Amino acid sequence: MAEATEPATSTGSAGHSASAGTSGSTGPTGSAGAPGSAAPARPKPAEPSVASGNAAVRERFPFDDSQDFDDAKRGFIGTVDETGTEVRDGDGRSVWNVEAYGFLDGECPDTANPSLWRQSRLVAQHGLYEVTEGIYQVRGFDLSNMTLVEGDRGVLVIDPLISTATAAAALALYRHHRGERPVTGVVYTHSHVDHFGGVRGVVSQEDVDSGVPVFAPEGFLDHAVSENVYAGTAMNRRAAYMYGAVLPKNERGGIGAGLGQTTSTGTVGLIPPTVDVTATGQSETVDGIRMVFQLTPGTEAPAELNIHFPGRAALCMAENATHNLHNLLTLRGAQVRNPHVWAHYLTEAIALFAGSVDVAFASHHWPVWGGERVLTFLSEQRDVYAYLHDQTLRMLNQGLTPLEIAETIEMPPALERAWHTHGYYGSVSHNVKAVYQHYLGWFDGNPAHLWEHPPTEAAKRYVDFMGGAENVLRRARESFAAGDFRWVAQVVNHVVFAAPENAEARALQADAIEQLGYGSENGTWRNFYLTGALELREGPVGTPTSTVAPDMLAALTLDQLFDSLAIRVDGPRSWHADITVRFHVRGADPVNLRLRNGVMVHTTGATPEAAEPDAEVTLAEADLRALLLGTADLDGLASQGRADVTGDARAFTDLLGHLGNPDPDFAVVTP
Repeated sequence: MAEATEPATSTGSAGHSASAGTSGSTGPTGSAGAPGSAAPARPKPAEPSVASGNAAVRERFPFDDSQDFDDAKRGFIGTVDETGTEVRDGDGRSVWNVEAYGFLDGECPDTANPSLWRQSRLVAQHGLYEVTEGIYQVRGFDLSNMTLVEGDRGVLVIDPLISTATAAAALALYRHHRGERPVTGVVYTHSHVDHFGGVRGVVSQEDVDSGVPVFAPEGFLDHAVSENVYAGTAMNRRAAYMYGAVLPKNERGGIGAGLGQTTSTGTVGLIPPTVDVTATGQSETVDGIRMVFQLTPGTEAPAELNIHFPGRAALCMAENATHNLHNLLTLRGAQVRNPHVWAHYLTEAIALFAGSVDVAFASHHWPVWGGERVLTFLSEQRDVYAYLHDQTLRMLNQGLTPLEIAETIEMPPALERAWHTHGYYGSVSHNVKAVYQHYLGWFDGNPAHLWEHPPTEAAKRYVDFMGGAENVLRRARESFAAGDFRWVAQVVNHVVFAAPENAEARALQADAIEQLGYGSENGTWRNFYLTGALELREGPVGTPTSTVAPDMLAALTLDQLFDSLAIRVDGPRSWHADITVRFHVRGADPVNLRLRNGVMVHTTGATPEAAEPDAEVTLAEADLRALLLGTADLDGLASQGRADVTGDARAFTDLLGHLGNPDPDFAVVTP
């Protein structure tokens, strides 16, 4: 395990340091791309310490093991031709290019961790593949896979990718090779957008209304929409860093995110499920395809399921067992996942299904064939989550803090030797911190950390204590020359936050985190580092895609819609406001919406705190939804005779005036 003082540390196999060195180098040059500065600095070569660290990775792991490459190619049927490598949406905008990562066929350069390069070569393979008789996957058309199971007259689609356009392209590829089979059912394995967002590319709402079933685990809709709406703006901004969608696709830019290459940037949709899976062992048959479900809530997603196909001796593991260590707390932000629960459900899956399957496949990566290999794969996946859970608890009960545990923990050699436990997407480093957070929260128990200054104020004081920005940068350049990029990033960040206009500091910070990216085995760490360097040099790149899509908003319940307004209340501006609007929706109890003390609360029916309303509005539910979503205004509805308003007609407008709007392009690497 790398020590905290080692230079150029990065997450390696199962989170261990994969690229560290001490060889000297010249300091960074170039200028930041701040407004008014010189031309933006281009990505730099790998420093000698990073290059030597990456070279050491080639000696450490069994790169001559070709089993994964054999499995990733197995069952290949065909892919798009050279004239159709780009997937475009209805407006002609490119949202995916299946050949964007063709450069990965070359030798691994010094600017990439060889283990991540290997993983990216595997994940970048694209096309239609046969998993077993009657089960096919389209891989490499988005971050995730789309699985197609042939029935008596059509095909069941499992996890229709992120975007409408990529899902439609994947289905078209399948039909090109297997015939024009209708979609006779859809399964969402869990509540993350890369497993349902492209649904309108494979079925329409009319198809579903006409009887095409959409299966999902219990609680799917609530978690899918709340995650992508409540904190959706912040998650999407951080996802731009995590998946590196704006990075150039080359050896010094985006090479993949470990779980998949990156996210498509097309339109996200959602058709609500029509059949809830509510219990393990529940069996459903559609188009002659029998499925036996295992519910796995609280594993990789709050609502998730695995699927056994008894007639095909096949097991779909959703995202619970893939060819990498997964996230316990994703860097884009989400609810912390409990590895103890995760390990429990993997143990249960082994007990329920491992004795009767010949192939296990997932919604990412490539399948595993053979009963013994499936058992080993699932057991090792289970062991890595159980080990992280148990050892983090052991060490936190000895008084170690999250940072100390992350630097101390060592993985068992048998797990470290298995390629599929490597930290390409999750990492041991940030996963043990997630376990700590799950049990003890953000506070490490040291009172010195209880009331620290926020980043900008702390940075100004640090820089002053260290003798000013010029002195800090002089010392930091010495650390850069020594290859201690981790320390450079930590200390120069103070200068950037104390004086964000300091172009020299931004340039040095960009150079340091770029080198950390080059050495990282974890795809999402690399993307965070390189996207941060890009923004420091060129300014904000924005958020390339949003999951707060019309379909997502339409799926919100009225309670969730009112909650989505409440989180936009500008508290300080609303301290002295007291406004109540009562909505009468035909056929339902009235809803009281009150803003008081900077808090917006909605209640149904007569409650003790339901104040006399300033205004009462009678309208249909669809019009209330439009009103809350901002696609209709009250005056317009009233003038059309679709809303009846009594009392102060300005009350609702006044209430909306206390809401703020989220910022999808907020600063990340600068104050």
